[in-house]
Amino acid sequence: MASLFRELSLGHSKRDSIPPQLKPPPLSIMLSKPTITTTDIGSPLGQLSDSDLRSTAYEIFVAVFRTSSGKPLTYIPNSNSDSPTNHSTHSPNSPALQSSLTYAAASKMKKALGLKSPGSGSKKIPGSGQGKIRRGLTVGELMRAQMRVSETVDSRIRRALLRIAAGQVGRRIESIVLPLELLQQLKLLDFTDKQEYEMWQKRTMKVLEAGLLLHPHVPLDKSNPTSQRLQQIIHGAMDRPIETGKNNESMQVLRSAVMSLASRSDGSLSEICHWADGIPLNLRLYEMLLQACFDVNDETSIIDEIDELMEHIKKTWTILGMNQMLHNLCFTWVLFHRFVATGETDLLDAADGQLAEVAKDAKTTKDPQCSKILSSTLSSILGWAEKRLLAYHDTFDRGNAETMQGIVSLGVLAAKVLIEDISNEYRRKRKSEVDVARTRIETYIRSSLRTAFAQRMEKADSSRRASKNQPNPLPILAILAKDVGELAVNEKQVFSPILKRWHPFSAGVAVATLHACYGNEIKQFISSIVELTPDTVQVLRAADKLEKDLVQIAVEDSVDSDDGGKAIIREMPPYEAEVAIANLVKGWIKARLDRLKEWVDRNLQQEVWNPQANQEGYTPSAVEVLRIIDETLDAYFQLPIPMHPALLPDLMAGLDRCLQYYATKAKSGCGSRNTYVPNMPALTRCTAGSKFAWKKKDKLPNTQKRNSQVVTMNGDNSYGVPQLCVRINTLHRIRSELDVLEKRIITHLRNSESAHAEDFTNGLAKKFELTPAACIEGVQQLSEAVAYKIIFHDLSHVLWDGLYVGEPSSSRIEPFTQELERNLLIISNTIHERVRTRIVTDIMRASFDGFLFVLLAGGPSRAFTLQDSQIIEDDFNSLKDLFWANGDGLPADLIDKFSTTVRSILPLLKTDTESLVERYRRVTLETYGSSARSKLPLPPTSGQWNPTDPNSLLRVLCYRNDEAASKFLKKNYNLPKKL
Repeated sequence: MASLFRELSLGHSKRDSIPPQLKPPPLSIMLSKPTITTTDIGSPLGQLSDSDLRSTAYEIFVAVFRTSSGKPLTYIPNSNSDSPTNHSTHSPNSPALQSSLTYAAASKMKKALGLKSPGSGSKKIPGSGQGKIRRGLTVGELMRAQMRVSETVDSRIRRALLRIAAGQVGRRIESIVLPLELLQQLKLLDFTDKQEYEMWQKRTMKVLEAGLLLHPHVPLDKSNPTSQRLQQIIHGAMDRPIETGKNNESMQVLRSAVMSLASRSDGSLSEICHWADGIPLNLRLYEMLLQACFDVNDETSIIDEIDELMEHIKKTWTILGMNQMLHNLCFTWVLFHRFVATGETDLLDAADGQLAEVAKDAKTTKDPQCSKILSSTLSSILGWAEKRLLAYHDTFDRGNAETMQGIVSLGVLAAKVLIEDISNEYRRKRKSEVDVARTRIETYIRSSLRTAFAQRMEKADSSRRASKNQPNPLPILAILAKDVGELAVNEKQVFSPILKRWHPFSAGVAVATLHACYGNEIKQFISSIVELTPDTVQVLRAADKLEKDLVQIAVEDSVDSDDGGKAIIREMPPYEAEVAIANLVKGWIKARLDRLKEWVDRNLQQEVWNPQANQEGYTPSAVEVLRIIDETLDAYFQLPIPMHPALLPDLMAGLDRCLQYYATKAKSGCGSRNTYVPNMPALTRCTAGSKFAWKKKDKLPNTQKRNSQVVTMNGDNSYGVPQLCVRINTLHRIRSELDVLEKRIITHLRNSESAHAEDFTNGLAKKFELTPAACIEGVQQLSEAVAYKIIFHDLSHVLWDGLYVGEPSSSRIEPFTQELERNLLIISNTIHERVRTRIVTDIMRASFDGFLFVLLAGGPSRAFTLQDSQIIEDDFNSLKDLFWANGDGLPADLIDKFSTTVRSILPLLKTDTESLVERYRRVTLETYGSSARSKLPLPPTSGQWNPTDPNSLLRVLCYRNDEAASKFLKKNYNLPKKL
């Protein structure tokens, strides 16, 4: 309607010209939001003003009222008139419209519109005249007061109507052109002065121009000579008023032109004159009549006499070309327009209720002109409503949510009529495909929240700039996440309950929109992250919390949906903030571990394993690597992340690998048992009664080769026995510190905000798995290396080169035990007490192995008689006593355990040759079966000495210094006497 009304501009309404201090509170004040004024929905109408239209509308009303009532025009004075324009005293003879009013305390129409009666609690302006009982008023008197018509003007109109009635006996009011008849009947003497007369004539001429030329009921051809003639007359009258009140030539010419144009019809047989029923003139005139239903002293209130007044207003339909549908539409517009001007929510509800009637009419009307009016009017209402609803966060809040509900209802209903009943496109589609209300609400939600989000971004940016000089200012996206979360909660609590009436999952749509808005920002942020910083983690944690809150609202809102909320959740692709944090932390872990490994490599290459480096006997590099690991764990648990327990296994695995690498490097190149034990020389036999003159330079070639390798490997001083002991101490220290580190990790976890009970029950996640085994293996390997290095390398000159070489009685074990005791003292002072027993035990085992090696693989430089067995047994007891140390050394049972093999071999040295040969034959046959009967096979060397082992028995025979043994070996194996 607004666009149609704009075709005939009246300028600004009188209401808009009221001084601000006297105006009723506008909606903007009531909502504490940006100003909303009637200029947003202005209704201009050509050159006519509201006052001109109001005067013409009143003339029509009085004319119709007079003919419908059938009573003479008289006026009954009433001192209680509410008219603000009543400045003269009432004459006893002044005529009035005498249809009396029946006052109803509660108007049926007001009740139907949901409007409150005076004094019932509706919003009112102080000093309002609403609620006064108008006693003795007639409909005519009330209408005159409501339309601000003075008694003088009213009297003049009624006089003219009397004259018209006298000259038009029997004619119906709709069959005359009222402005023309008024021009015919009123003359200069009927007015106060000439100026008033001329203004009245110009206004009347403009009404004729509007109704017959500008907006005729039946379209007018511009070349129509009658219209051109009337146009000339009207324009002439603007410059030089014509003489009215007479039947002169000028009036006859005017009448001829007016009646010719007014008598044109759209084909229907009717005597009606069409001068005020062209659109939009008729609508604007009718609007003026409907505005009279509002109390002149209280713009927010409709008078209680509206029922009877409306009944008489409707009698103007014939002249104005109105019908029920146009009435409903105009009344909706007037209620809506008044709501916009005043902010009275009762009027909004009334407009909404009246619009429901318009919606019913829209489904039945087929008149294109009506559809055009309907479309224009509803588009104006919808445009105004959507201007607020597309950014409803700027207009509404918790305090005025009720008003929002009415505006949403109005807007949605207008949209439904426009789309469902007017849109051709909608008719071409199946109605089930389009849910107008739901679509509109979704549009409002998404638009308003996007606007609100943009505003929050600006606000967050301003807050960030304002706090940049403060310590630890919040990152902008962290501020924004908090603001968006508050926005979502406010949406859920304030707006979603209202919008749910039209969209069952309005909260879900809202949070999905906010999720997408923030998602655009956070994804850009994530893509630009290059390292883990406190600000980065703070933003990502804020984003993760926001996302969880938004999803929770969406899930709660979608409980009753058919798909359980899956559609909304699909609209919310995860931010993956936790994944981003996890990736950053993993990058942080990798960087720390890479630095640690580089440090280990660099320091182990420089490490000299000096026993005097510290009192504890382990390396400074071990202390440092443990310190770095401890600091790394502290730094990890100080990271402001929500997933310490989840990513701890990654860190632990990396630290574990670094320590394992250290342990592996610490034992690398140090050799093992096999590195130092020489290869066994080839088997030889002895000549009975032979004596040996053995010299050290006559070492076996294979033995020399093995020893030369050992010497070369140990040319580096870092592989000496003291250094190997430091390596053992270091590995032991690392192994013992692991428990301390693991306990410290438990403490960190208990203090972690994100830890759960299961994080403490799952032991693997917080334990070192590789390093303990590497340390144990390293200590074992190094301990054996030390033991066998001492026995077979460092003491080879007194063991391999000296013990029992030549005559056993003159080369006994005492030199070896003396040297061994000195080495044991050095080790005792170097090695950590917790591993001392182990390494001494390994040395004892190595010495026992060396003793057996001399007896069973000592080469052709050694030979033993039966008598030598006692010497050998005594020497072995001396060796055991060295380790027992009168009870201060190793436990006796441990010594017995490791001496079992030697003790099982020694009796063979006491056994006579024949018995040994017989036992050898028997064991060989048991081992190889019947194939050994024809020829005894040469048993392979197993290295596992045993009195039932064929190779062990054969070796005793090889070193038996008698004829029988030599012959047996010669006959069966043809063993040489020398290598």
